[in-house]
Amino acid sequence: MGCLAVHRIEALIALRFVQAIGSCAAAVASVALVRDLFPVKDSAKVFALLMLVVGVSPMVAPTVGGYVATAFGWRAVFVALGGLGTLLLAVTALWLPTTYVPDTTLSLKPRPILANFWAVLREPQFTTYALTGAVSFSGLFAYVSGSPLVFMDIFHVEGKVYGWIFAFLSIGLIGASQVNSYLLRRYRSEQIVFVALGCQVLTTFALLGLTSAGLLGLGGTIALLFVFLGCLGFTSPNTSALSLAPFTRNAGSASALLGAIQMGMGTLASVGVSLFNSHTAIPMAAIMAVTSLLALLLLLVSRQRVGTALVTAPAGALGGGLH
Repeated sequence: MGCLAVHRIEALIALRFVQAIGSCAAAVASVALVRDLFPVKDSAKVFALLMLVVGVSPMVAPTVGGYVATAFGWRAVFVALGGLGTLLLAVTALWLPTTYVPDTTLSLKPRPILANFWAVLREPQFTTYALTGAVSFSGLFAYVSGSPLVFMDIFHVEGKVYGWIFAFLSIGLIGASQVNSYLLRRYRSEQIVFVALGCQVLTTFALLGLTSAGLLGLGGTIALLFVFLGCLGFTSPNTSALSLAPFTRNAGSASALLGAIQMGMGTLASVGVSLFNSHTAIPMAAIMAVTSLLALLLLLVSRQRVGTALVTAPAGALGGGLH
């Protein structure tokens, strides 16, 4: 709500920074809640449902925000955000279940907190799947950063039409995450991650090659981006679930590190698109291809460290012989 009163960009940036801190707290808590409230065997399915909820925001926000700003001005966007924040605060206070008993032996001093983070990072399963998922997911940030240039400047799509294209492409991410729940009845999470990453590599290199050759039009670009986001809908819930599966006591620390790694990798990808901006789709496509390939290589090299100690669901728990 403070953003409504600002008249300088520096003040707006500072207030948005504070807003981001609150958003990060909510993001960390929501992931940790999955680990606290649901058994390990159900975590990948719940993460898929969580991705459905999270995926709605990028699908709806550009379209709704564009109409709100056009009709009422940019300050009205912060009226909407303030109203949503108030509603979420009330819902959290009144209806969020409190099933986890606080551990008063945990210290909030920096040294024990850093020790907890170090304990999480020493878990091979966490580092393997957290890094794999984060590098893979950073391609989404490249897409988000580069897509306005690609669609509005290169293909000369109007702003409102871009919002609808963005919404349509988000369906690929959301839909795949829901199909993932059904696939988990027959296949293990690590199998789904491996196949999805392979498809992601093929799709992004096809996007890069065809874009570089000038053979890709608007329809083809949308189709390949849809497949790319669909692959992310399979990899992200499973890598998140596999990353957090080994933890009970340090679930919050693991969730925080997982989010920090994802945001850090995503920031680098976004900066890369901006630095290598050549008024073509090549920088976006190249970063998407490189991150996809790097994620697959990380998985192939690192998963040997996990080996037979992989923590997932008990055998047959989801009807598909999971272990």
